[in-house]
Amino acid sequence: MVKLRLTFESIGEVVVELIERNPKTKEAFLKAVPFEARANTWGEEIYFSTPVNVGPENPQEVVEKGDVAYWPPGKAMCIFFGPTPASRSPDEIRPASPVNVFGKVVGDLEPLKRVRDGEKVRVEFLEQ
Repeated sequence: MVKLRLTFESIGEVVVELIERNPKTKEAFLKAVPFEARANTWGEEIYFSTPVNVGPENPQEVVEKGDVAYWPPGKAMCIFFGPTPASRSPDEIRPASPVNVFGKVVGDLEPLKRVRDGEKVRVEFLEQ
């Protein structure tokens, strides 16, 4: 199982396990890693620009806690850990528009709440 390490300035490492749901999106990320970006927050979502450019692939309007996805309109990687401003209920996690889910955060999601707008994030392969 391929894993990525996301290193944030404020919280350190977050591990993401890639899944097989959207193989074109997954492959595009495998080719793009490593890269760095600046984090943005939107409710309980962190997103940042990527060098990836793929279209919609099994796009989802609602995601689950811990899902990691690609947002085609913004060419962004998104990490979901709770409701966003677009959510229609406290239990729903709704992206700004449909996303391609390609991974899942491994472990505790609580530290993600401390990530700040504008902080640097590095995405690389996790040595196994």
